[in-house]
Amino acid sequence: MENRNLLRRIGRHRKVRFLAQCLAAVAGIAILTYGGFVLHVNLTTISFSYLLLVMAMALYAGFWQASFSSLLAAVCLDFFFAEPVFHFYINDPKQWVALGVFQVTAVVISRLSAKELRSAREAAVHRAGMEQLYELSRNSLLLDLRQAPGPQLVVLIQRIFGARAVALFDVNLGRQDRAGEWGESEENVAQECFQHEEAKDDPSTETSRRILLAGPGPVGALVVRGKLRPVIVDALASLAAIAIDRQQSFEKEERAENASKGEQLRAAVMDALAHEFKTPLTAVQTASSGLLELGGLTGPQRDLVSLIDDEAIRLNGLCTRLLLTAKLEAGQVGLQTDEVNVRELIDEVMAGPPAQPIADRVQIVLEDSALAVRVDRALLAMILAQYIDNARKYSALNTPIEIAVRKSRTEVLISVHNFGSTIRIEDRERVFDRFYRSADLKDSVPGTGIGLSVVRKAAEAHHGHVWVISDDKEGTTFFLSLPISARRKP
Repeated sequence: MENRNLLRRIGRHRKVRFLAQCLAAVAGIAILTYGGFVLHVNLTTISFSYLLLVMAMALYAGFWQASFSSLLAAVCLDFFFAEPVFHFYINDPKQWVALGVFQVTAVVISRLSAKELRSAREAAVHRAGMEQLYELSRNSLLLDLRQAPGPQLVVLIQRIFGARAVALFDVNLGRQDRAGEWGESEENVAQECFQHEEAKDDPSTETSRRILLAGPGPVGALVVRGKLRPVIVDALASLAAIAIDRQQSFEKEERAENASKGEQLRAAVMDALAHEFKTPLTAVQTASSGLLELGGLTGPQRDLVSLIDDEAIRLNGLCTRLLLTAKLEAGQVGLQTDEVNVRELIDEVMAGPPAQPIADRVQIVLEDSALAVRVDRALLAMILAQYIDNARKYSALNTPIEIAVRKSRTEVLISVHNFGSTIRIEDRERVFDRFYRSADLKDSVPGTGIGLSVVRKAAEAHHGHVWVISDDKEGTTFFLSLPISARRKP
């Protein structure tokens, strides 16, 4: 109803303007005719005067007004100035030429004028649109990215472009924001536009719908109601998509930064706790070792002191791993690399506490006993000890454990294999996460879930990587791959 009333008002205004311009043409021709007749102006002069008037009407009014002026001028020229005067006698070719010239002038000038006016209007509209888009783009850069972009964008678009109504749907936040007057049936207009993938213009309601695209796919939808050209709506959709994408990127960066700060705090706490634990543990271990050295203990007393000594050693090793984890995650470990003979290092680890109980079950497969690798000796020893300790805890009783070392053109591959408990496919990557333990095994075998996470960090510090394969038939094998900085030791 509102649109029909607006069209009626525009139609009435055009009619009034047309009549006013026709009356102005009549008045102009009347003035020229009266002046020419009183002053006895010759036919050539008055014809030129009429021609100028027709040109003026064609230039400033339009084709139909100029045509009306040319016909009226030809009639006045014939009646008042051409012989016989005060008679209509259009037999003379001069009258036909004058009428033809008037009409051709009206057509040509009106067409040129209309074209220039149209070009000027389009240039003005284009310039205004560019200015509005510049203002929107400048304001979109000042959006508060800690808040949803939708409420801010719809207000900006309505204010800057004078739209009657604006709706925007943000897929990432799952929300729709609106500004202006929307009908009751248009409560979810932007969300429906996104769901139906509608991108079209409806001239009858002056409503434009666009899908917002950024990166690999759609990020939302924009619906605008008002007198906006399709090219402007396209630009609005692009700017809105960019604003939503910026806000999503900001959220990801903020989450990553918060996670990083959390990791740093947790690493600092772990480092502090490990340092605090090490002092009393060292004292306990020293005291228990001293009691064992002094002797004079009964059998049960020796067993208890030995248990204290073993557990103190285990707790001390756990604190060392915690310290190493904190340093590796903080990037504070400076690798002390050296040429390390792999066979000698394996023998050294086998002589330590984790491997001693299973030494008779361990088989070492080494193609080249002189193979050396350039690594941090302490970190590689820690990786081997952790792999062997895992094999000890999770292998079936009296089954063999194999440590294999192989060299290819690009890497040195170390593996530790055992038969026993298997690791589910969905857990094979997660077992290297800190504090993660498989649900099938965490209740049956004691552990902290720290060891393998340290192994992965230590491998990454050497630009290597770790993984595991496991099934009931082949058993479980943990792998360590190191880059080809390995070579034979002379």
